[in-house]
Amino acid sequence: MAYFTLLLAVLHVHKAWCEVTFWDTAVQLSETMTLECVYPMMDNLTQVEWTKISGTETVKIIVYIPNYRMYIDPNYLHRVHFLNSSVGLHNMSLSFYNASEADIGTYSCLFNTFPNGLWEKKIKVVQSDSFEIAASSNGYLSAEPGQNVTLNCQLPRNWPVQQVMWEKVQPHQVDILASCNLSQGTRYTSKYLRTTWSKCSQESLQSVIIPNAMATDSGLYRCQSEASTGEKETFVVRLIITDGRTNKHFILPIAGGSVSLLLVILIIIIIIFYNRRRRRQVRTPLKEPRDKQSKDC
Repeated sequence: MAYFTLLLAVLHVHKAWCEVTFWDTAVQLSETMTLECVYPMMDNLTQVEWTKISGTETVKIIVYIPNYRMYIDPNYLHRVHFLNSSVGLHNMSLSFYNASEADIGTYSCLFNTFPNGLWEKKIKVVQSDSFEIAASSNGYLSAEPGQNVTLNCQLPRNWPVQQVMWEKVQPHQVDILASCNLSQGTRYTSKYLRTTWSKCSQESLQSVIIPNAMATDSGLYRCQSEASTGEKETFVVRLIITDGRTNKHFILPIAGGSVSLLLVILIIIIIIFYNRRRRRQVRTPLKEPRDKQSKDC
């Protein structure tokens, strides 16, 4: 009986953990939406499957095997296509034509590779406004290209934090970068294409590191923490990666504007000085020479 109770507890925890990380990316529903799926390693590709998960049912949308004819479900024929023109590569992102509310749900992109085996990414399509609208920024962080950028999130001290999650928020999609269950010490493996570093620890300051920052890393990053009591707290920071070429473009206009301003000020000063001097000359009468005055006398 005790063993059965323990088994139920383990299954409950596993179910809760799976619910937290059930999806890797959330995508906003649009007529021409794209579900990104890029395998990050250089293994040999043996098969790729795109499926839609509806409750306990799974519908196969596309099955692709190199050197074989590709299978497409008749209901999705002429409605979906691979974003990459060369499907032999590891970018198997799926684009939709005229997507509708019927396409809302969870999708699975499953790679079968050699020698590492299976790799899966789950994408949730939702009907939503821009994700950035709901994620107002709490602060800003600026960095230069090539730097290792560290994003910090201070956890609440007044309640026990159980779960911490870092996300990158874009207008059309949200990607999970890192997720950590502090009570279990377990970590979620991100499917985000961009490499990030993080650690799962009981420290009050949680961080995610973006190595060798690029301009495309600019945007909103959200840290969400949840207590075992159900309380939640969110912190959002906007990362700005400066572009050296852009800065150079601003140097010349700023310098030229400064010179023009100084020139205008100088001209105004000269005009004012000239007018004052002229007024003085008009108001002061000319005095005759003393020699001429004595002769007249």
